Amino acid sequence: MGIFSRLKMGWNLSMDSLRVLRKQPELTLFPVISGIAGLLFIALLFGGSYVLNLFEGTMAFVVLFAFYLGTAFIASFFNAGLVYSARESFEGREPSVKSGLQAAWRHKTPLFVWAVISATVGMLLRAIESDDSIVSSIVALVVSVAWSIITYFIIPVIVFEDVGPLEMFKRSGQTFKNTWGETAGANFGVGLVSILFVLVGLLIAAVVFIGLGGFSGGAGFFAAAGIAAVVILGAALLSTALGAIAKTALYVYATEGKRPPEFENVDFDRGAR
Repeated sequence: MGIFSRLKMGWNLSMDSLRVLRKQPELTLFPVISGIAGLLFIALLFGGSYVLNLFEGTMAFVVLFAFYLGTAFIASFFNAGLVYSARESFEGREPSVKSGLQAAWRHKTPLFVWAVISATVGMLLRAIESDDSIVSSIVALVVSVAWSIITYFIIPVIVFEDVGPLEMFKRSGQTFKNTWGETAGANFGVGLVSILFVLVGLLIAAVVFIGLGGFSGGAGFFAAAGIAAVVILGAALLSTALGAIAKTALYVYATEGKRPPEFENVDFDRGAR
């Protein structure tokens, strides 16, 4: 399959993921709740650390590790619920936020183990990047890319397979190897949809800004700024939800050799039709 065929397939994959999302709009609640929980955690962590004066010496590293660990676990937990719910939709069942969170809770231990490992790697990458040299920058980039590849399917593996910490990385890496072209196409499609969403939203904000008097009217500025903020936030939620749905579809294809019925426009073996 050529690069253009893969990109076209990625676009169709993102479009079919969008149809799944329109059919099951409650799936967007997972990134919404995740974002709220993450902000609350950060506020409590740094607010408490400031009050207790924990930003000096060794405790500063402890706080930083806690930040990486907490944000990784929160993101992974709600992403696990989203992935599970997407699979439920593929199987013709009615997903819900409750059932998704219950599924994530059943896998809380491996999700926490994954968060600890992710936080450790994050700290190591930060340490490498702190050395302002070309070699360090290259090493950090290579490690970061390799880490992203190896762990791309880590959440679906945790949710749908009963494997240990070492095996989860092996299974995730193997799944990526089997679908690397499709994965690149999916990321391209989801990214393009998100960009188009932002461009349309910003165009609307610009029209509102001009229509309300531009810089000569304060109302136009605040209205346009509000629309732009909502658009950017919406694009982030859309990208997260579409990415998880597409990733789940790719996982099902790679591990079971079947195409989810919602993805009728995608032939995973031969590219987009």
